[in-house]
Formats: sequence, structure tokens, C-alpha cells
Amino acid sequence: MVDGLVPESAASGRAAARPAGRLARTASALVRGVGCLGRASTYLRWVYLLLGAALVLAFILVDSALGALAQDLHLPVVASGILIGILVVGPPIALGILPAVREVEGIAVESLLGVRFEERPLGPARTWAQRRRTTTWFCLHLITGGIVGTLSTIVFGLGAVLLAAPFRSPGRHELMPDISYEISGGWRDLWMPAAALGGIVGLFLLSAAVGALLAYLAPRVLGPTSAERIELLERRTATLAERNRLARELHDSVGHALSLVTIQAAAARRVLATDPEFAETALAAMETSARNALAELDHVLGLLRDDRRPGSQTAPQATLGDLPRLVEATRAGGITVEVQQDGDLGSLPAAVSREAYRIVQEGLTNAIRHAGRPAGELTVHLTIRLDAFGLRLELTNPVSGGSDHAGGGRGLAGIRERVAVLRGTVDAGLDGDVWRLAVTLPVAVTTKG
Repeated sequence: MVDGLVPESAASGRAAARPAGRLARTASALVRGVGCLGRASTYLRWVYLLLGAALVLAFILVDSALGALAQDLHLPVVASGILIGILVVGPPIALGILPAVREVEGIAVESLLGVRFEERPLGPARTWAQRRRTTTWFCLHLITGGIVGTLSTIVFGLGAVLLAAPFRSPGRHELMPDISYEISGGWRDLWMPAAALGGIVGLFLLSAAVGALLAYLAPRVLGPTSAERIELLERRTATLAERNRLARELHDSVGHALSLVTIQAAAARRVLATDPEFAETALAAMETSARNALAELDHVLGLLRDDRRPGSQTAPQATLGDLPRLVEATRAGGITVEVQQDGDLGSLPAAVSREAYRIVQEGLTNAIRHAGRPAGELTVHLTIRLDAFGLRLELTNPVSGGSDHAGGGRGLAGIRERVAVLRGTVDAGLDGDVWRLAVTLPVAVTTKG
């Protein structure tokens, strides 16, 4: 064997394989084509095209009436041709620009062509760009439907005659003026029903192919434009962000209240017989925590349902001005909370004050849940400092060896999300046997309210 030369046997083998490969591909395509006859989508797409044919027939009737009126005007040939062109093109375009056509076509395309649009359901055309695209699609529907409808009329009309041909008496029979066919009365007449069945199969194969093409084009022509997709994505993003915000509110407010109620109930149960006064104080704190949780829940649900009925209102959100109440409620469960505060917190922008309150609330909740020690043995150090560097929050508490504090959980993720919105920083983790949460919020870059 010489380098660079292909053996004769290998070349002849590849040459023989080419026709076999083409035959296999042809057979595969034929099997797929015949297989589509067993799918309901083929006949649904044919029905969609027949709807276009029915509309074409309606337009033909209207154009015939208007054309007859135009002939009575005895216009010049050029003017008459222009008028007929307007009468042919005008009604479909005039109907296509109607806003409701997009919605009706969208329903038909989804139910008959099996297309799923990004915007569901497809609404009426609100802009001229949507109307132009809808008119283009509507005219495409009329053209393809008119072709398939005409072929359907021919195939089924002629097919009925050919299917019945073998059962007629021998001789020549007239199919239509100047066209006839002959029946011999033998097996040679079987070509006629075979041709009729072949025509019907070909019609449905053509309908399936045209329907598949329309299904491919529908999202690109009838669906949203690139600008509309961006707008839809922005709306979805805004909705998701709002859901995440409400989830954080529920987690921080209701979760904190339930944690306090659990600690306070446990403390009341332990001293119910030996210290009834403390037990009564703990029960009162439980009642206060539960009422606050209900108020917070009502506030968040009001935001969720966007309640604007007359007389309805949502509770104002807590700020750092409500911090003493939060600390006292935590202490009522037997937890020691030491607070060190520096700076005028009342001068903070409302947005910063609200988010800082939630961060402190979640920090206390994490200490209660994950410290891994009884409430009576837990001490939380809270430092709040407002200076030229911004608002700094720090919560520290000792943890036991079995604590799951390092896992973070949803609460720490929520803190990071809140801080990210205000362009701050978060540092959370174990420092020996002490859990430390440090947050810095740059007040100078935050808009008030």
C-alpha cells in the first residue's frame, strides 16, 4: 500500500454504502411520514387550515359582491384593476389589525397547532407592532388555508367518485363536462380507489407539513417580540423579587415570634410550680409575641394580596425605634441580651432602619434556635453603632459543640439579601466557640423612605 492512496476494496465499499445509506434515510423519512397519520395533531392542524379556507370563502363572497358594484361604476381598466386589488387585499388587512384577532388566533394556534407561547394566554394586540405581526400571520393563515382547503375539496370530491367507480356498470362515465372515465369491469379498475386513497394520504401529509411549518413560525410571528420578551422577563423578575421579599418578611417576623413563644413556653413550664410570678410574666410575653406575630402576618398578607379596599390598611413596619420592645420580648424567655448603642438612630433613613431591625431580629432568632444551649444559659451581645462609616451591627453569642449554627439556613441568606439591597457587607461565622454576625450598612448611599 502506497501512502496517500486508498485501497480499491475500501473505496468500492464506501461507494456501495452510499446508495444503501440513502435508501435507509428515505425509508426512515417514509416511516415518519406514515406515522404522522396516526397522530391526532395531524388532523388538528388540518382543521386549523380549514378554518383559514372558510375565512377565504367568506372574503371571496364579500369581494364578489363588492366587485359587482365596482363593475357598475364603469371605471377605466387601470382604475378598475386598482379597485379590485384593494377589495381583495383590504378586508383581510382591515380584519387583521383588530386587537382581538391576535387573541383569537392565539387560542386557535395553541389548541390546534399545539404551540405554547411565553405569554399565556396570548392577549389582544396593544401596539401597532403587534398588529402588524398579527396581520402578517392572519394573511399567512388565509393563504395556506386557502391552498389546503382547495386541495381538500378536489381530493375528497374526486376521491368519492373514484372510490365508487369499481361498483358502477362498465362503460364510459362523465366526471364533468368534457372529462370522462371508463370502467372495464375488471381488476384494472382498482387503480381508481387506490389513487383516491393515495390522494387522501397525500393531502394529510401535506397538511401535517404545512401545520408543522406554521407551528414553527407562530412563536416568531404571532408571539412576543424581543422587546416584549425583555419586558415580560422584567415583570417576572420583579414578581420573583417581591415574592422573595415577602418570604423574608414572613420568615423574620413570624419565625422570630414562634421562636420566642417556644422559649417562653418552655421557661413557663419549668417554673410553673416553683415561681408562678415568673410563669405569669412568661405567659404574658407569649401573648404579646403572638399578637405581634399576627399583626406582622396581617401586614405581609396585605402586601401579598395588594389590598386596596376602602378602610383596609396594613400595619406599619417596625424600625430600630422598636428595638427596646424586641429586646424585652427576647429577655422574657430567660435569655440575657446585652445592648450597646452609640449614635442617633432616629436620624437613620427609614429604609435602613427597617432593614436593620429585621437583621437584628433574625440575628436574635438564630441565637435562640442554633446556640445549642438552654435559654437561661444563653447571652447575646448586641452592638449598634452609627458613625461616619455607616451603621454597624454586631451580634455575638456562645455556641455549644452540637450547634448547627454554621449551616446558615434561610435566615442568614435573607440577611445577605437585605444587606445586598443596601450595598452593605456581611461577615458571619464561628470565632472559636462564639458565633459572630457583623453587618455594615453605608447610610450615605441610601435613599430615605
